[in-house]
Amino acid sequence: MRAASLFLSRLESDLQMAGKAPGTIQQYLSSIRGFEAFLGRDLDSAGPEELRSWVGHLRCQPIGPARLRCHYSALTFLFRKTIGQPEKVAFISMPRSEAPLPTVPTAGEVQRVLEAFTHAKYRAFFALIYATGLRIREASQVETRDIDVAQQVIHVRHGKGGRERLVPLNPGLVHVLRAHWRHERPAQPWLFTTREGKPLCHATARMALLKASAVAGIGKVVTPHMLRHAFATHLLEQGTDLRRIQVVLGHASIKSTTIYTQVSAKEIASLISPLESLTLPT
Repeated sequence: MRAASLFLSRLESDLQMAGKAPGTIQQYLSSIRGFEAFLGRDLDSAGPEELRSWVGHLRCQPIGPARLRCHYSALTFLFRKTIGQPEKVAFISMPRSEAPLPTVPTAGEVQRVLEAFTHAKYRAFFALIYATGLRIREASQVETRDIDVAQQVIHVRHGKGGRERLVPLNPGLVHVLRAHWRHERPAQPWLFTTREGKPLCHATARMALLKASAVAGIGKVVTPHMLRHAFATHLLEQGTDLRRIQVVLGHASIKSTTIYTQVSAKEIASLISPLESLTLPT
């Protein structure tokens, strides 16, 4: 693959000129590296059938519409802007953004999944996501300096769209993260790293979660974003108001947060009908 690094370098430069956020750039580059490995030769030599095969491969993965759109956007940007072959990706249609949320695992199911991990590092990593509602990219970029035990918060410095925020750091999570630190001693400044000292690989982490959900035997595939959904839904069921959930999740608009009311059956069941105040003949 003589020009592989050249195309990736050009892609990164084009994304920067387009004003894409640093996190988005890294997601696009990671996606294209995956396509490059799938293709096995120069990126510009990919034909329509190979592109369709890659898209078909992506659709079979346990990922949600948002993640799929990211992969599609990376591919279309590469061929339209960097390579200059827009006709090759003309067939791609983006998944509907209003796709329904996946089934949210119960707290008991989350516990069974976390217990099913064979590697403590991944158990701690996904416990962090469930405890805070972080996106997988945000969780992988948490630094040790971001952990503020005194204030009981974690500082999210690399949020979506470049926005920073705070998320809760409860005692149970402190215990999990301290145990992880003592056992792994991750390379500074990151809290979760690969053996090479880089931030945790998303693909490897996703695969570990996929295996754990299968071992747990809960009858559903659990993804990182489902744990984020579970965090928000379970908070809502406990009576936490939507505004606080919005802030913790890092949603720019409350409209993004109100969708969690659609998956909380307990919230619906807790409503008291006005009929209950009436006395009717039987």
